[in-house]
Amino acid sequence: MMTGKTQCLQAFQGGCHQFIKILHKTDRLMKKERLTCESARNICITEVLKKLKHFPTRETEKEAWFLSPLRSETQASFKVSKTKNRWYDHGTGIGGNVIDLVIQIMKCTVKEALSFLNNDLPYFSFHQQRFFEPIEDEIRIKRTNDIRHPALLSYLKQRKIAIPVAKRFCKEVWFQRKHKTYFAIGLLNQQAGWELRNEFFKASSSPKSYSYFTNSKKQLIIIEGMFDLLSLAVIDNKLIQNSDIIILNSLAFINQIESQISNYEKIILMLDNDHAGKKATQQLQGQFPQAIDQSYTYNNYKDLNEKLMNEERATT
Repeated sequence: MMTGKTQCLQAFQGGCHQFIKILHKTDRLMKKERLTCESARNICITEVLKKLKHFPTRETEKEAWFLSPLRSETQASFKVSKTKNRWYDHGTGIGGNVIDLVIQIMKCTVKEALSFLNNDLPYFSFHQQRFFEPIEDEIRIKRTNDIRHPALLSYLKQRKIAIPVAKRFCKEVWFQRKHKTYFAIGLLNQQAGWELRNEFFKASSSPKSYSYFTNSKKQLIIIEGMFDLLSLAVIDNKLIQNSDIIILNSLAFINQIESQISNYEKIILMLDNDHAGKKATQQLQGQFPQAIDQSYTYNNYKDLNEKLMNEERATT
């Protein structure tokens, strides 16, 4: 027959054993959660995009290109590296891993992104490579000089841009990509990155941003791209001389220019005649009553350069 002392001792030992079991269970759960956080970065990005109803417009063994899930566009500039399992949006200049992507698309926290990925783990496969090099480092600027390469001069001629006009705003930029050296016409942006164009290549070096030419004028022109700027300088150089100019380089930067444009007496909008351009124009006119849409001046064309090229052909 057990004494009261023995019963108390057994009860105490039983409680200790139960407490230790609880500690082990909690530790296992914590380890499992840590493993999930670490492994989430290796979930295949292309499968996550497909789950979110975004499908590639073109695909190779090493990469896939999508219409950006972060903004409106008509030409795919959102790249996923299959070998590195990283993404990079050329229109905004941002990229990262799958967790970063879910946060950007769903506008959520890290915890919420992990919850989304965890809920669909049976659906997703895992990428095996765990070490990634940043995609942003693909383009490395080597040197810049005045535009003089015959291939670039020929390209400007094709686009109906006068050489002195191009030299006024742009440079000849030599850069390295995947251990090969290239050259292009370059437009410098506010963050010291470059918009790069040649006959066969269209890209940006990091960091990507808008370009801003200021002459302390009371009037501002907002246009989308490098060749819109150069075309307008050919079509109406007086307007250029009497204005400050913002080249967005991507419609994604509309929200970043608000502080720059609020004090202008007049804002001239000359964005593309497509759905994205019209939407951006409406947004800016809604925010700034002094903003005037002048895309009607090239109403039958997508943009200023298309107008310039077609009108030049008509007169030759």
